[in-house]
Amino acid sequence: MPDHRAHVDGARVLADLNALRGIGAYKTGVHKPTFSEPHMRSLQWLVQQLPAAGLAGEIDGIGNVLGSSTKSGPKLLAGSHLESQNYAGWLDGPLGVVYALEAARVINADPGINGSVEVAAWCDEEGHFGSFLGSRSYVGALTEADIDAARDRNSGRTMRDALREVGLAGRPRATAERGRHIGYLEAHIEQGQTLESGGLAIGVVTSIVGIWQYRITFTGEQNHAGTTRMSVRKDAGLALARFCVGIDDRFPASCGPRTVWTTGRIVLDPGAPSIIPGAAEMLFQMRDDDPGVIDRLETLLREMAAEAGAQGRCTVAVERIRTGAPALMDAGFQQAIEAASAEFAGGRSIRMPSGAGHDAQVLATIMPAGMLFVPSIGGVSHHWSENTADADIVTGAQVFADACRRLLAE
Repeated sequence: MPDHRAHVDGARVLADLNALRGIGAYKTGVHKPTFSEPHMRSLQWLVQQLPAAGLAGEIDGIGNVLGSSTKSGPKLLAGSHLESQNYAGWLDGPLGVVYALEAARVINADPGINGSVEVAAWCDEEGHFGSFLGSRSYVGALTEADIDAARDRNSGRTMRDALREVGLAGRPRATAERGRHIGYLEAHIEQGQTLESGGLAIGVVTSIVGIWQYRITFTGEQNHAGTTRMSVRKDAGLALARFCVGIDDRFPASCGPRTVWTTGRIVLDPGAPSIIPGAAEMLFQMRDDDPGVIDRLETLLREMAAEAGAQGRCTVAVERIRTGAPALMDAGFQQAIEAASAEFAGGRSIRMPSGAGHDAQVLATIMPAGMLFVPSIGGVSHHWSENTADADIVTGAQVFADACRRLLAE
């Protein structure tokens, strides 16, 4: 009797990933900012692979690649992204695209498996120009005005200019055909140490955290650093530093078990060694999968700002500049991943939330979605030393493809 369990070619998976690693290589990682030459070459590489997986597709007007199938039966959408953070790792993004491509190869060519896998590479998941622009475009949540406003965070180049320079201006943006897909499945490296430290092979993602970001500004009084007595200074930089310490002192009593927060950027104005900063700004981010926890922490953040301002040295303003609702992953998708893990990974899986944002949370707004993780060596990601053992990569590919088969069979 034929075996229709969707066995993958592990050597082919590794070869594909290494081919993408060779495009825009940087040390042991890659440097592929959105719409850079290496990013565009990676997208073209994917387009060239689609026919062998029974798919047809091209790069659309926002930089997405969508491979579609004409095979009868249900259709499952799968993928991730191909651009990278600056000077970053080789697996963050490409792993999910290659897993989807391999699943499409083995499932779409098997007449004994009903249905097909369609492959997506979403543009700008890493946020060079904005937040999940590619997947948001696909689900109908990105306006032309959003594209007009988008700027590269490093160069300031407009997205309109970038699209024109890479030859995508004027192309239509692909949008979801509601009801076409039974759902969306994405694979990713964990970007943490839960799997590695537990000797586990597969993370079954239960939810993806929401991300809330704030611009907190401090206004004091700029003055001479040598002649202004300490007792009368209104040092905005010092006020900011004390505020950061206060967050770490007070948030633990109000946060959830997996809440995280980060001050990722601090700017002092005018930023000169002999001038007391008259203004300071910090970009502050909180993540949790419980909006109630975030509400509680935001209230505390604003209370702390009011208290700091009441001391009379500096005024403090808190502006929320990003709200990201958490997304729950579909229960049926979680069950399919666990069943595939039981068969191909010895059941070495664990249900866990994702502390990072992913395109799956955008797709989850219009269809059932699921995610699986594979281990990250040392928990490292967003750095060129990011890596996963070859054996873990191959195991993850096999579990992913079998989960796709199970979902189509349902």
